[in-house]
Amino acid sequence: MKIFFCTILLLLLQAFPTSPRASGRLPALAASQSQTSVSGLSAGAFMAVQYQVAYSGSVIGAGIVAGGPYYCATGLATSAALCMGWMRPFEPVPQPMLLATEYFASMGLIDPLDNLRHERIYIFSGQNDTVVVPPLVDATAGFFRAAGVPAENIVYIKNIPAGHAMISPAYGGDCPANGGQFINHCDVDGTAYDQPGAILEHIYGSLNPPARKRTGKARSFNQREFSAGWTSLDADAHVYIPAICLREPGCRIHVAFHGCEQTQADVADAFYEKTGYNDWADSNKIIILYPQLRRVGILNPLGCWDWTGYTGQNYAWRSGAQMSAVHAMLTRLMSAPD
Repeated sequence: MKIFFCTILLLLLQAFPTSPRASGRLPALAASQSQTSVSGLSAGAFMAVQYQVAYSGSVIGAGIVAGGPYYCATGLATSAALCMGWMRPFEPVPQPMLLATEYFASMGLIDPLDNLRHERIYIFSGQNDTVVVPPLVDATAGFFRAAGVPAENIVYIKNIPAGHAMISPAYGGDCPANGGQFINHCDVDGTAYDQPGAILEHIYGSLNPPARKRTGKARSFNQREFSAGWTSLDADAHVYIPAICLREPGCRIHVAFHGCEQTQADVADAFYEKTGYNDWADSNKIIILYPQLRRVGILNPLGCWDWTGYTGQNYAWRSGAQMSAVHAMLTRLMSAPD
């Protein structure tokens, strides 16, 4: 019995730390309220899909790298194996997820699906991905087509021999790798594939070339003020702010969600400094928001964004604990400076 209570106490301490790191306040920058986009890898890609769908009235596009359809796990962690593509020959199909999405929209739990007709969606599946296998990502493309996203607004890249990773133009492991920091480098016809650039240009259109020398830097901020209840959010998150966005209002915002085992405790600053997003952001007046999770015992052992329901049955709705926390961060960035 004593061992049992000690175990419970340890889990509670892991879930609710008593001394979070002290960091600054996320600034209010009067950023654009109509130019927000999202992207992510793996569980971060599932989260990007969720956020895109639930907040489609205020999000104009998404980059999905090795991620599945909205509500793929139907709120059941036991469905995760199917939604990762591990239960062959059974593969997820988009129709049941679309029915659930339509029901949630009809109940006002997520934004109307008509908004998706105007979204721009980038989808990527590496040919050597053994974690989230290509047939699952096929279902993601099918879901967005069935939900009304025009075919010309969807780009689906699946001809690069990449493993399970974000593809950086100047950093990372071997292209086919399925581990390490989950950031790989791939050459396509002798040219480094620039995935952050491909995502941002598909969503926003033609952009200036990435900056060779950044004018800003990623800064830490206290993200706990944006969460209510248990969210698995780490104490600190990061935001990249080009120098011009500190002086002028109207900058666009892109949210980049890390994958499982890609928290700052796992990969340090690799995800928020070395993927390549910040270089594009700097030359194109884009603020990059990098929310951060942490590993939490048996509740979230790999530091994954919630696409299975571990934070509650509303995890995929606007009211979900992680969803509403990210929305609150965006609202701050869009607010007028104090």
